Amino acid sequence: MTPLEVVFKDYTITSDKTIMDIHQIHDWLSNHSYWSQNIPFETVKQAFDYSFCIGAMLQKQQIAFARLVTDYATFGYLADVFVIESHRGKGIGKMMLSQLLNQLWVKRLRRIMLATLDAHDLYKMHGFLHTAFPERFMEINRPNIYRS
Repeated sequence: MTPLEVVFKDYTITSDKTIMDIHQIHDWLSNHSYWSQNIPFETVKQAFDYSFCIGAMLQKQQIAFARLVTDYATFGYLADVFVIESHRGKGIGKMMLSQLLNQLWVKRLRRIMLATLDAHDLYKMHGFLHTAFPERFMEINRPNIYRS
C-alpha cells in the first residue's frame, strides 16, 4: 500500500510511518492524553506497528496523530487521535480524519468505532453516530492499566 501524503497549509499529512516520530507520539500519549497516561513506550510501538497510522508533520515535528486498528476488510477502531495543543483550531484534525476516512479500503469497512470523552462534534462531522444498538456492545475496560 502506497503511503498517502497531502500538504495542508504548512503541514504534511501522511501515513508514511518512516517519517513519523514514535517518540513524540509516545510522549504525547503518555504525558498529555487522558486515556493513556503512563503507557509504556513498548506498548505504543507495538500498537503503532500493527495499526494503520496517519499523522501531521510540521517539518520533522509530529504535531498530530491517529491510528486505525483494523483487519483492512470489515472493521476498524479509531484510536489515539490527538493534535498538539498549540496546533489546534487550524483544521489539522479534520483534514487528517478526512484523509483517513476517504481511503478507498476504509470506505469499504462495515463498521468503524471509536470512544471519545469530548470530541463528539468533530467525529459527527465525519459521519460517526452513537451506536444504533448499544445493548449489543460489551467491553472489558481497564482505564488504569498503565498507572502505578
